[in-house]
Amino acid sequence: MERFFLLVLSGCLGVSRVTADSLSPPVNVTIKEVKANSAVVSWDIPEGDPVIGFAITQQKKDVRMLRFIQEVNTTTRSCALWDLEEETDYIVHVQSVSMSGTSPLSEPLRFRTPKEAETQASKNEVTMEEVGQATQLRAGELIIIVVVLIMWAGVIALFCRQYDIIKDNEPNNNKDKAKNSSECSTPEHPTGGLLRSKFPKNNNNRLPSVNIIEV
Repeated sequence: MERFFLLVLSGCLGVSRVTADSLSPPVNVTIKEVKANSAVVSWDIPEGDPVIGFAITQQKKDVRMLRFIQEVNTTTRSCALWDLEEETDYIVHVQSVSMSGTSPLSEPLRFRTPKEAETQASKNEVTMEEVGQATQLRAGELIIIVVVLIMWAGVIALFCRQYDIIKDNEPNNNKDKAKNSSECSTPEHPTGGLLRSKFPKNNNNRLPSVNIIEV
């Protein structure tokens, strides 16, 4: 890849270039990443053109001096413009380069460089936007964590409530069991059983005799 550039004065010096009639000029010439002191120009090449490089003419508006940049043995479709002045209007042309010469000039592309302060403000704006996005992500994560913690707290509270209800019912169950046991008991057998007769048993199973005396 070979690159060279020239600064020439229109009307005073000339740059000899052979124009190739078979080449079409570059299309879709655009400018991007415009800063106070630099910019990037990009373009497309018509399909089928035997292009081996490019040539760029950069000129300040209303100024005769221009910069000529040429690069060969490359397939790149963009070029960085440097040493620009802030708040300055520029005009850019792009040409394709082949073995037989260069194409006609592309349509002129005009752009203006911003102030250094505006460039810094744009950077700060992008940074604040990134910070805002990160804050939104963190806020969403915190909301999810809080919701999960609330759900776990609800489950634990429900478990504790059920445990207290079961614990409170245990004395009542014990009282009911004791009451049922006392109802089934007798004086001689507190633990339950039949009441025994206090009359002496007759060995022969006879009734006691009764004597009647008349007076």
